[in-house]
Amino acid sequence: MTIKPLGDKVVIKKLQAEETTKSGIVLASSAQEKPQFAEVVAVGPGGVIDGNNIVMEVKIGQKVIIRDYAGTNVKLDGEDFIIVKQEDILAIVE
Repeated sequence: MTIKPLGDKVVIKKLQAEETTKSGIVLASSAQEKPQFAEVVAVGPGGVIDGNNIVMEVKIGQKVIIRDYAGTNVKLDGEDFIIVKQEDILAIVE
């Protein structure tokens, strides 16, 4: 199965949190930061939404930074995804 987002929605998959620090210290899961980095899996078509013309600025495969607690969590074929509005994406990581 695949997810095809509508309108200004973007499907993302969160990237794993760092388990060790740069100096090699292993972090307990409770001490790990909630990752805000994600990879774009699918992008909606954009278009006119609520009277505003929305141009989609992200592309599949890009790494992005998202807002905390943004979107709707979805589990499909054993994988976790999040569906967010494009406005919940704060930046593209290059």
